[in-house]
Amino acid sequence: MCLGIPAQVIDCGEHFAHCVGRNGERRIDLSLVGPQAPGSWLLTFLDAAREVIDAERAAAINAALDALDAAQAGATDFSAFFADLEREPQLPDFLRTHTS
Repeated sequence: MCLGIPAQVIDCGEHFAHCVGRNGERRIDLSLVGPQAPGSWLLTFLDAAREVIDAERAAAINAALDALDAAQAGATDFSAFFADLEREPQLPDFLRTHTS
């Protein structure tokens, strides 16, 4: 199984970026996303960027990965990792107009 790992660009060349993430500093292939500014977040798979993401999404993905680590360590309470799920579900905007 391949997991997407968020990584933040430290410096960037034309084809590769020097990034830092939960697995330390890595050289990330930019072939699919192009050069990115320092501070940008990338979703990486096997040291290749597949998508440019924002800091909020990077934090949510890292929280989910932390939950996986906790599960492997035997944890059973995952509420701290998914605080955004502690709310009432809401319909997306495009469906709300059909229910009124």
